[in-house]
Amino acid sequence: MMHRISLKFLLGFLLLFSFSFVVLSQTVKEIIHTSNQNLITTELEGLKNNSNVYVRQTFLINHFTSNELYFGEMAEELGNNLNRATGNSVGVYTVNGELLYASDKSLFSQPQRTDLQEAIHGSTAFNIEYDEDKTSVLFSYPVVIDGAKVGILRFYKDFSLLYQQSNRILDTTLYITLAIFAVTFIFSFILSRHITLPLGKLARASSEVKNGNLNIRIGFKRKDEIGRLADNFNEMINQIELQMSIIRKDRDQLKELHQQEKRFFDNITHELKTPLTSILGYAELIKTHGERDRSFFEKGMNHIIEESKRLHNMVLKLLEVSRRHATNQELDNVEAGEVLRDVCESMSIRAQRYKKNITVDIENGLYLLAQEDRIRQLFINLLDNAIKYSLDFSEINVRGFHVDSKIRFIVENSSDPIDAKQLSKLFEPFYLAHSKDSEEGSVGLGLSIVKSIVDELEGSISMVNQDNHTVVTVEFNRIKAVEEGTRHG
Repeated sequence: MMHRISLKFLLGFLLLFSFSFVVLSQTVKEIIHTSNQNLITTELEGLKNNSNVYVRQTFLINHFTSNELYFGEMAEELGNNLNRATGNSVGVYTVNGELLYASDKSLFSQPQRTDLQEAIHGSTAFNIEYDEDKTSVLFSYPVVIDGAKVGILRFYKDFSLLYQQSNRILDTTLYITLAIFAVTFIFSFILSRHITLPLGKLARASSEVKNGNLNIRIGFKRKDEIGRLADNFNEMINQIELQMSIIRKDRDQLKELHQQEKRFFDNITHELKTPLTSILGYAELIKTHGERDRSFFEKGMNHIIEESKRLHNMVLKLLEVSRRHATNQELDNVEAGEVLRDVCESMSIRAQRYKKNITVDIENGLYLLAQEDRIRQLFINLLDNAIKYSLDFSEINVRGFHVDSKIRFIVENSSDPIDAKQLSKLFEPFYLAHSKDSEEGSVGLGLSIVKSIVDELEGSISMVNQDNHTVVTVEFNRIKAVEEGTRHG
């Protein structure tokens, strides 16, 4: 009788073990596979967005029209720059899939891959290749400029480390599970009647883990083998939770780093537009009547030189950050009112091109403890936004004054109505309230840059739209700034 019960228990446990092991194995594999797919998709989407921003900026800066001829002429330069910027091998193709340039031709010598064929037909696609311990992805998508497909970009990205880590985690999990079940089987065979009840509890607990519940714990009040088995099971769950926590933390850190680099790249490329526009405006006016007005000629040339220096400084900062040698700059006492007057004067040419006028009412002594370049960047973006989105033949009113213990700056302009839902999103990156009327090449970063600078300086910013007028108010605490300014004075 005992022999039959033990045999039945043995056979039943073998069946339960086999089923649980297979289900747990497949569940863990599916979870890891889905997680890897999501990570790959997210990284490739970010890679595509970064590349698209660069391509559009390249066309905009070089005044290229959106056609295949220019795309072909710039294929090598585009491929080299994207290779350096992303750290991935890049292939540049015509719209028909003909290879124009490849940073590593051996990686792009198989045009029959499905990702390229999908891109030729206008879709974005990627193809995962498994080769022993190496896992890589070929990612292709069509480049569209102003609604026209001008070519195809193809990237080769190595995900071997991701899959190697996943396989190690999977193997470790399965080995631990196998060991636990093996030990349980031995003790169950020897002490079948004694461990029937604890074994049932263990089976139920393992089913919970199989279904993804890692909060389950076993608490036997015994110090024999069953008690140790329960401790081992609990430790296994703790180790799984610890490993999953580490994976999530590393993933979040990588995503945050990627987002920071992307935000920096977007901000600096957006800021390159404004000085170039100002330089172009003065150059055109000088060409038209600069020689007849010597005073205006000198003023225009000085402005072009100043804007060129500022543009040069931006490029140097970009190079510093890209090499990871950038250091935090010290804060200075900045007369923000003087900076705002200079920005208004510089932007007046741009405003005139848009058939608009800037009026200024700024008090003296508006000191801030900040970096002058960041304050200038803040004002440039505020005025640039007001110029682009105010009504034609309107005035843009700029004011700066002391109020209580604050320094307040106000930029007011007539505009189309903006509802409350749009106002709440205007400081988000890439959001355009008037997307149909937006300036060509605008990517909706200006106000997000303003918000980040205000946050850095622990200030506040608000925007209201009423009676066809938009009013942006920026405030900073002036107590510390005034004390510093007095001490230095």
